[in-house]
This record gives sequence, C-alpha cells and structure tokens, in this order.
Amino acid sequence: MQRIRALIHQHIPGVREAFKWSRPVFILEKDFAYFKTTKNYLTLGFMNFRKINDPDGLLEGSGKDMCHIKLRDFNEVDDELLKKWFEAVTA
Repeated sequence: MQRIRALIHQHIPGVREAFKWSRPVFILEKDFAYFKTTKNYLTLGFMNFRKINDPDGLLEGSGKDMCHIKLRDFNEVDDELLKKWFEAVTA
C-alpha cells in the first residue's frame, strides 16, 4: 500500500488524502482512487474509471461509478501502468 501511495503522490501534484467509507481515499478536485484491504489482497479502486485504457481486462467490478484491481503480490504492481491510470482518472 505504501508503494502505491508514494506513486500517487509522486505523479499527481496536489493530491490530498482523506479517510472516507472506512478507507483511504485520494482526492484532487474530486475523489479519484481508494484503497480497501482484505486478508488476501489490496483493492485499488478508481472513480471515473471510464477514462482508463484497460485492454488486458485487469479492472474488475460492474458498478457504474467505480471499478478496482486486486493486488495480491508486491510483484504484481506495474508502476507504469498505474501511473497511466492515475493520470487518466485525474485528467
């Protein structure tokens, strides 16, 4: 979680954090991402997800406003891909 948090702060100038709905939420003008933890994985969720290019179908969820990716292993984190997704949802 700390690695992704650092990535967000490094690449999204002016980002703020809040604790909403019992989880950390990242905000610019609006909420754009959140963390949710479970015993087996970290959920990284995105608001405004329709702006994300996801040709590999990594994003999950059937909600109309949010979707997420489940990260089970530190080695699963693709910094460059996440950077592009964060930039897309904050554009």
